[in-house]
Amino acid sequence: MANFSKPSMPQFSVDVYQNEYLPEGGREVNAIVTVTATGGGTVGTAAGASYAPGQGPAAGVAIMVDCSGSMDYPPTKMRNARDATAAAIDTLRDGTHFAVVGGTHVAKEVYPGGGRLAVADRATREQAKQALRRLGAGGGTAIGTWLRLADRLLSSADVTIRHGILLTDGRNEHESPEDLKAALDSCAGRFTCDARGVGTDWEVKEVTGIASALLGTADIVADPTGLAADFTRMMETAMGKEVADVALRLWTPVGTTIKFVKQVAPTVEQLTDRRTEAGPRAGDYPTGSWGDESRDYHVCVEVPTAGLGQEMLAARVSLVVPQPGGTSRSSAAESGGGSVQNLGAQGLIRAVWTDDMVASTSLNPQVAHYTGQAELAQAIQQGLDLRKAGDMDGATAKLGRAVQLASASGNADTAKLLAKVVDVVDATTGTVRLKAKVEEADEMTLETRSTKTVRVKK
Repeated sequence: MANFSKPSMPQFSVDVYQNEYLPEGGREVNAIVTVTATGGGTVGTAAGASYAPGQGPAAGVAIMVDCSGSMDYPPTKMRNARDATAAAIDTLRDGTHFAVVGGTHVAKEVYPGGGRLAVADRATREQAKQALRRLGAGGGTAIGTWLRLADRLLSSADVTIRHGILLTDGRNEHESPEDLKAALDSCAGRFTCDARGVGTDWEVKEVTGIASALLGTADIVADPTGLAADFTRMMETAMGKEVADVALRLWTPVGTTIKFVKQVAPTVEQLTDRRTEAGPRAGDYPTGSWGDESRDYHVCVEVPTAGLGQEMLAARVSLVVPQPGGTSRSSAAESGGGSVQNLGAQGLIRAVWTDDMVASTSLNPQVAHYTGQAELAQAIQQGLDLRKAGDMDGATAKLGRAVQLASASGNADTAKLLAKVVDVVDATTGTVRLKAKVEEADEMTLETRSTKTVRVKK
């Protein structure tokens, strides 16, 4: 069992990339904000890694396993799910609070039971794996009930990082879409969650919607034999998180409005509608939990017009987290931004009006790149939707544009996925032909991973 010294709080930095120059009458300012956290704990901690009591970040994890009847077709699927959950349990750091939930049309506590979380050590890991052996398949699928039980269990422990891992193989057929949305709204901001679809009988938009609402990752595991490796990677990442509930705080001067805020790397994620007010002219946008990592955000600001030669601060970017023992981020924001800790990192977005046409019309490379990556994700999703609706001409145009954008930006992984759905005639011009026969797993993989981006080449 590995031992590590006490981890420190990650140090956050903010870098702003933009062309601050606007033409006369110009009002729209675009910037890419890169947030980097370094020097925290160990990311991808070894299985069974141990911290002395009180030294690691207090974390709670709930693993939600689909146990509906379809998990028995084929029978190896349920066995692979049990093995994957066992692998994830083996990856838990000593002292981590955890529980396993079995999900059907109702949610049941598999381990430890009693409405509580267990604390990971050699004995509880073994007990949890013994409980997994009794897991069988039968019943329907109501994912909202799984999420609500996970929320109750995670809130029962005094932990700072709360995370869920959710596995499903089917569509959410035993509750209404409104019930699932209500559960997601209830859980948002309370814990983060990674969602995985196994096989090809589940609904991509349901699984990606769960991950999006709960600021986690989504992916397909088309072959159930790949579940154990995927669960291990997810749990290693969860064990590397050091600080929860980080919010991107944007302050703007009078007369200035935020048009949109979106995460653009490592995936595209709209944050505009998730703003919570944080005092006069300031708003917080949730980013979830952080370990040692870097993410990019696209901020678009509309400023009042000004004369040539004038300049102004369009927005100030900072990072905040709830104070230890304080209220949640969302509660703090609702109360005017109190009970939060400023992480000290700050970036400035500027606007300068000029009559230099070259300066005011040149695109910042980062802004241009991520505008293309966001369009790439949208083109894939629209193209696949048109294909399903039978509009082959529309699908060809959108997926051709996606191929062109993937090629131009060097997004090789997405280009490979696209090539399984279309025959590429000319990637540079986006000339493609729809394949007559496409494997369902290939189409679902493309849709699930459509929001994954590549960073700007330095």
